[in-house]
Amino acid sequence: MLPPYGRRCGQDASRSLRCPLMTTPQYQQYPQGVSDKSKVVAGILGILLGFFGAGRFYMGDTKTGVLQLVVSVVTCGAGALWGTIDGILILVNGGVDGQGRPLRD
Repeated sequence: MLPPYGRRCGQDASRSLRCPLMTTPQYQQYPQGVSDKSKVVAGILGILLGFFGAGRFYMGDTKTGVLQLVVSVVTCGAGALWGTIDGILILVNGGVDGQGRPLRD
């Protein structure tokens, strides 16, 4: 059913607009759901085993995990700092798994 000509968003005869608030229900925020991977485990793995990219491999982000490993090997271990910082950021901010779902707490 279309509104009468000239009326928009619940506009009544007095021409005042009455628009409902547009909110997103909680269940639609993440249509795929929350990951089965834990951000605490991913963060700890990133901090302790950052040289190997273990946190990213755990999360399912294989591409970044391989990059962390290669950078660490090429820089003779200095690249492990990337994995350590990444692990701290995952603990503080959270992250997403390989399918784009947010990590659970």
